[in-house]
Amino acid sequence: MEKLLIVDDSPEIRKQLKWGLGKHYKVLLAEDVAEAVKLFDVHCPKVMTIDLGLPPDADGATEGLRCLETILAKRPETKVIVLSGNEDRVNALKAVQLGAYDFYRKPIDLAELKIILERAFHLTSLEAENRQLQKITLRQQGVMNGIFGHCPEMEKIFTTIRKVASADIPIMILGENGTGKELVARAIHDLSLRKDGPFIPINCGAIPENLLEAELFGHEKGAFTGAAARVQGKVEFAHGGTLFLDEIGQLPLLLQVKLLRFFQEKTIQRVGGREDIEIDARIVAATNVNIEEAIADGRFREDLYYRISVISLSLPPLR
Repeated sequence: MEKLLIVDDSPEIRKQLKWGLGKHYKVLLAEDVAEAVKLFDVHCPKVMTIDLGLPPDADGATEGLRCLETILAKRPETKVIVLSGNEDRVNALKAVQLGAYDFYRKPIDLAELKIILERAFHLTSLEAENRQLQKITLRQQGVMNGIFGHCPEMEKIFTTIRKVASADIPIMILGENGTGKELVARAIHDLSLRKDGPFIPINCGAIPENLLEAELFGHEKGAFTGAAARVQGKVEFAHGGTLFLDEIGQLPLLLQVKLLRFFQEKTIQRVGGREDIEIDARIVAATNVNIEEAIADGRFREDLYYRISVISLSLPPLR
């Protein structure tokens, strides 16, 4: 059963709509913007109705329009039907300009509203089907998640990505600058079981060495001068998703040791902290450095390399 979110400050209207529409949809009810956003984040309804006059501006339209903008910023394809009074045509048209699917003037006629809702749900189904067909077409044309390539080497890369994406193992991407290593990492994430989790990239070569540890692992309040509050690091933000370590070949040896400990124990400690924090994140790394030479020169730890390169992908040069 499709979910329908109704946002209205009137208990009578909420009760009427739940009674009249409950047989057709799983009806979710909210009386203000905060409750509406909370329900939307949890249930992700495809269609919703919003009364423009929400508290604390029940006699105006600022809260209703704010709710509309917040929802569409989160999920632009949501079909929002704005409910308004006969005297509020200007704000109803403004809502449509902001992206509302339609507006309906009160008083509510359930038969008419049902037709509008049916049409909105039908349109969401058609749009979802169209997006899926576009993805299939692009994939057949040699495109994957924004990566274009028709040569045999790229076809092999596409095939490998599809094979390894669902396997929750570390992956090393090798390639020259500009070959699309981060695009490949994002494609692996988007096709993986962690696709609904965060994708957190960090360029290990772009951050000064004295700041990189705190950027990776976070820090406690007072850990160093200027540490006015506790801050989470990139590794912690990647919990439940994918951590992309770009240019890992430029990582200082001291941090290589700490990163290896994280890979082995799945825990980290923030800078200045003693608490072990468990992290569940998939690791995808990339570099343009010749890792074998770096290992031979003592610039990269061999044990770390074997930890992060269970699978290696070599991207072809652009030239």
